[in-house]
Amino acid sequence: MTIQTAQSFSRIERILAFMVAGVVGLSILAFLGIIFGTMAGAGTNDGFSSGIWPVIFTLPYYGLPAGFLAIVALMVLTGVRRSREARQSRR
Repeated sequence: MTIQTAQSFSRIERILAFMVAGVVGLSILAFLGIIFGTMAGAGTNDGFSSGIWPVIFTLPYYGLPAGFLAIVALMVLTGVRRSREARQSRR
């Protein structure tokens, strides 16, 4: 049986992971806000074009692609780290 060692995550990996969770979570909350705002009647008489609504509408447009790019970057960094660790453990 092999002995498992604790994996060390770099600071950049942790920052990217929390960034993904925050940006995607905020975008999902914006989706829910739009749904509940529509149900409450905030969109009648062009109500979505004033106040905080334009920000809530544009947040998922930019937040979800940014979250996707952060996930890709996190996967690349994790793959590089794991390949380095595997290469060092073979020596």
